[in-house]
Amino acid sequence: MSTLVLGQQSAYPDQYDPSLLFPIPRIVNRQKLGITPTQQLPFLGVDLWNAFELSWLNPKGKPQIALAEFQVPADSPNMIESKSFKLYLNSLNSARFVDADELRERITADLSQVAGSRIHVQINTPEQVAKKGMQEMSGILLDRLDITIDPALSADASLLTVNSAFGPTEQCLVSHLLKSNCPVTGQPDWASVQIRYQGRPIDQEGLLRYLIGFRQLGEFHEHCVETIFCDIKRQCKPEHLSVYARYTRRGGLDINPFRTDHNAVWPENVRHARQ
Repeated sequence: MSTLVLGQQSAYPDQYDPSLLFPIPRIVNRQKLGITPTQQLPFLGVDLWNAFELSWLNPKGKPQIALAEFQVPADSPNMIESKSFKLYLNSLNSARFVDADELRERITADLSQVAGSRIHVQINTPEQVAKKGMQEMSGILLDRLDITIDPALSADASLLTVNSAFGPTEQCLVSHLLKSNCPVTGQPDWASVQIRYQGRPIDQEGLLRYLIGFRQLGEFHEHCVETIFCDIKRQCKPEHLSVYARYTRRGGLDINPFRTDHNAVWPENVRHARQ
């Protein structure tokens, strides 16, 4: 595998090169959440990636363009570092393939080897993607709350509480104010997040403050979502919980992690307005 390219100046490749892909073991960040290598994961999930700048050559050398969707299972041993992913996809620009199926098979093999688990890849024409349209997350909008925020606020799990005076309920809460930073470059990562749960009602002001507290945190998208999931599960003890975030794209890629403790049906991969 290549050395870590995140945060370094990189020459964009002019030849197909799968060695550009760089794995990041998931267990490193999961140990911060108290998840040991031998422990069963407390969630199911998937990372939905979308590539908007996919191109290759047909057998006659004519450029082809498409969009791609990648489903990376949350139980794969490795994530794929995003900049290395971008460089790898750029390395396909001058490679010849018989058709999109051959390209898909090649990408599937390369990504699956690095992730350590089978990756599902779908190649779509712009027309196919356009038919999906766009939509926003449904749910009760937390951003409506008129609250005062301390500039030094952090993602403190103690902000997450429930109202024990009320019985169990089923709610879907949404915020567009999730922001974190790339752990190496410090570049901002913007997202919308949807939290579905069944249990005692979660205090909405505390939850919104908690989510806003990620603004100065330097972490990968996947770990932010797993942190939110584990903190809510531990502090609020819902019977069922799902956390889904859709991040804005950077460098032609977006990453959309989903974690759940009860539902193995992944959300529909439909682009939002900010993406």
